[in-house]
Amino acid sequence: MSRRHTTGWDSIYHKYPPESLPWELGKPRKILVELLESKQVSTGKALDLCCGAGSNTVYMAKKGFDVTALDISDKAVEYAKEKALKTGVNINFIVASFLRLPFQTKEFEFAFDFGCFHHVEVKERTSYIKDAHRILKPKSTYLLVCFSYKNGPSWNHFTQEQIQGLFEDHFQIEWIKHVSSIESDNVRRYFFEVLMKNRVNT
Repeated sequence: MSRRHTTGWDSIYHKYPPESLPWELGKPRKILVELLESKQVSTGKALDLCCGAGSNTVYMAKKGFDVTALDISDKAVEYAKEKALKTGVNINFIVASFLRLPFQTKEFEFAFDFGCFHHVEVKERTSYIKDAHRILKPKSTYLLVCFSYKNGPSWNHFTQEQIQGLFEDHFQIEWIKHVSSIESDNVRRYFFEVLMKNRVNT
């Protein structure tokens, strides 16, 4: 096995099946379903950041989006491709790091980020946000779901004020919701769901 498969995020998907991972629910996230079913986001070119095994990715494609999905783990992308094939949807899958998004400027109309941003190291946060801003068209939608401080003290558990301070230079925050979810390991975890619009000039 390649060394890259024995360390970091890639090793997790090589060691464990998706159904054993807390964040892999086997179905799309509730907030994503609510947003798309309510037609708050028009179909167009969409990006799933850190797609994992592809439950959210496949759902977006089924709803009519032209979806690109990115993950650092080739095994996660393999699982996601299998899911897409079984569902009969076409998705552009890319194995790459979220720290250097390999996309054109103003390429996407919608980005979904579940569990990606809160794993960006502190020193990389500003560049990650700038890159997300770069690849989205002006006034496009960015749906972020990240860990809340209510999970306990940690470098990547955020307060609402922290989220606002980090994103408001590049994104107009439409709303922030503090929610909880019973994950697949039956543990309740707390998240912030944040709906943002990409600023036109920053």
